[in-house]
Amino acid sequence: MTRALLSAVILAAAVTAATQLSAQLQYPRPHTRAGEPWSPDVTRPNPVRYTAHPSTQDPARKITPQDIQRYERELSNWGRWGANDARGALNLITPAKTAAAARLVREGLSVNLQHFVEFFPAADGWRFWPAEKWLTSINLQTGEQGDGAALDAVRFHTHEGTLSHLDAICHYDRRAPMLDIDPNDRVTFNNRRNRRDELSCQGATGIIGMGSGYVTRGVLVDIPLLRGVNWLEPTTPIFVEELERWEQFAGIRIGAGDALLVRTGRWAKRAAEGPWQYDQGGAGLHASVLPWLRARDVSLLVGDAVTDVQPSGVENSGRPVHTISMVAIGLPLVDNGYLEDVAREARRLKRWEFMISWQINQSSGGTAVPFNGVATF
Repeated sequence: MTRALLSAVILAAAVTAATQLSAQLQYPRPHTRAGEPWSPDVTRPNPVRYTAHPSTQDPARKITPQDIQRYERELSNWGRWGANDARGALNLITPAKTAAAARLVREGLSVNLQHFVEFFPAADGWRFWPAEKWLTSINLQTGEQGDGAALDAVRFHTHEGTLSHLDAICHYDRRAPMLDIDPNDRVTFNNRRNRRDELSCQGATGIIGMGSGYVTRGVLVDIPLLRGVNWLEPTTPIFVEELERWEQFAGIRIGAGDALLVRTGRWAKRAAEGPWQYDQGGAGLHASVLPWLRARDVSLLVGDAVTDVQPSGVENSGRPVHTISMVAIGLPLVDNGYLEDVAREARRLKRWEFMISWQINQSSGGTAVPFNGVATF
């Protein structure tokens, strides 16, 4: 091999190595802060396999791929608020709606709606990335806190299973069994192209385009209370008739611009029995609820798990409530909302409507942000 050829080979190898290193830096594999590789299987060494609840396969209730395709057409809000709109159903929270929500405050009592990320592995967390917290002002030689101030840093996934988080509408795009699927040109709400790279969810198409914060009427639907149980068992679906039975029980009609909070008791079950694979076997809304959500013009849907019943019972659609809500209706979702405190106070006051407020962190390119909602009675 000539010296010139050898130099060319070495240069090519160096370029390849540099390119691979750059890719690894830009798209790192999950790892701990110490650099140890992380596998999400660590949290589930013996995973449980769940099957869809039998009621989801009842011919009178079963939702098919054809129904999902029909929902995409019939429930669509594309263009309703303009061709460039990125707020979707949040547009239903008008100044008048906010003012009316403020008039619901009587006791002046506020309760937290957020469960923050946990910094230890569990069966319902760390599925995408390990969560870590550390003090940054520690003296490495003595292990003592540095002078002046306590400082810490955190790292976690925005869709972490123990974190209450608000999904950006761009989080989901059209996927099977929705119509005319082109894997190279999938789109989000309002027919926006969802890029498959770092430019996905940028600018107005991402969380920033959804506004800075909102105040509206919140309505809690406490299905365990309605059924006389502490929580719903995994895979339990919630159907429209139960939502309407709750309206009769609470003396409330859910309407345009409302934030709908649906409690399954996920956090109560977790506190009593420990974490489980709620994202694969969890209670939640059945896909047949989607036309009802669109008809009622709900502006925000808050669940205490993943909102969809898991498994969904819909062929080729793992989370149809997520998909149709975000892509067709433009309805933002909150996963893992902490609804135990608001449920307790609502039961005590016998009042299941309140003012709800939340601020949206302006995360450039964000597909989700921590949900910092507050309910005020």
